[in-house]
Parts: sequence; structure tokens; C-alpha cells
Amino acid sequence: MKIITAVVVVWLVIGALAAGQRGYYHGSSETCAKASTIAVTVIAGPLNYIGVNPKVHCKVPQPSK
Repeated sequence: MKIITAVVVVWLVIGALAAGQRGYYHGSSETCAKASTIAVTVIAGPLNYIGVNPKVHCKVPQPSK
């Protein structure tokens, strides 16, 4: 069980480093798309270094008139 936990932690750390290298943490625009892209990049982990480039596009619902 300790090995699985260690692998998961290392996986997420590598994903967080990949998001940082892509500059996703910079800037002040906190949108659904930016937060979601950071999350899927961290979850993708080492896959980011073999060509996976996850991006999320969110559509915010408009209020009714």
C-alpha cells in the first residue's frame, strides 16, 4: 500500500511540475477553463512529457433575460 501511495504522490508532483513549466500558474485570470486545465494537467502527470497536452474549455451559462 505504501508503494502505491508513493507512486500516486510522485505522479501528481510530476504533473504539477509540468503545469508550472507550461506557465499555467501565472496570471490572474481565474476562470473555469484555467482551473480545469491545471487540474487535468496535474492528473495526467508524466503523460505530459510524452505529448499529452490536456486543455479544458468551459462555457459559463448566461443569465436569462
